[in-house]
Amino acid sequence: MRRLAAALLGAALALGAALPAEAQSRRGQAVDLATSEGALKAMRRLWCTETDGEPVYWFWQGEAYSRRQGERDRHLFDVQGLNVRTCAAATDPQRGEGFRSVSRELLIYLDPQTGQPLATWTNPWSNETVEVLHVANDPVNGEFYLRNRDGSPLQWSGQQVAGRWFMTTTVPLFYPNPLAGDYQAEIGGTYHATEMFNFMGDVANLTGPRTSSADVYVGWVRMSSWLPWMKMGGRDGVIYFHTAGRKLMRWEDVSPLMREEVARYYPTYRNPPPTDDRRPNVTSWSYFRAVREGREQVPDRTP
Repeated sequence: MRRLAAALLGAALALGAALPAEAQSRRGQAVDLATSEGALKAMRRLWCTETDGEPVYWFWQGEAYSRRQGERDRHLFDVQGLNVRTCAAATDPQRGEGFRSVSRELLIYLDPQTGQPLATWTNPWSNETVEVLHVANDPVNGEFYLRNRDGSPLQWSGQQVAGRWFMTTTVPLFYPNPLAGDYQAEIGGTYHATEMFNFMGDVANLTGPRTSSADVYVGWVRMSSWLPWMKMGGRDGVIYFHTAGRKLMRWEDVSPLMREEVARYYPTYRNPPPTDDRRPNVTSWSYFRAVREGREQVPDRTP
């Protein structure tokens, strides 16, 4: 499954987001969202912080449902997600000054009845009990610059109403599926999904002279084909996620369940990657393939 941070990257790409390196020396100044410079600074405040290497924690939670023709939607899982991220100033010869974002991301599937992480799941259509593969994508990185890819200057795309700002981003995804064969254009199998985001916060907090990291709330909805570990065997239908969350500055504010998951099974996800991390990005589908091929190890959840 595609992570919040990857789709958040899509939101930033839609903005052509960036922050000039010298912006860190201009603290104490209010941000003018009508200028490209202000849009750059606001985007980095939204995305992470103005301090290179300082971590932030995006946390979200919600539910996942099935949608199949002719039957009622099923509440399949609850979910909790975590993206641990930091940013650093960067420069591109064509697109100008900007910043790099580096992160790792988890999405944990929970039993809707107990609220506890699942080790196995019984498929209600096939009655087969399968092993649950939680999302563990490392890394999820991106680069954002002063100019958009087409060379146009950055503009702030958010809206303002009664002292609040909000931003809606839709990210349609349609690309070769790493789990499918060589003839996807001829017989299908292409990965097809949609990520839908709402970001929101207080204008004074985002633009004020004493702000270095904005207080941001996020809503995330995702529709896609079945998760590969569900073993749906080509059955019709989709899975959709409906979640909400926010950016946090302190690890202690992340949910106790997620902090326990990280401590017990995913200790490297306590901190973001180094800011010079150049590894290729991982998605939930490429992670699944790496696990199946023995290139990634899955935490042992045996009691």
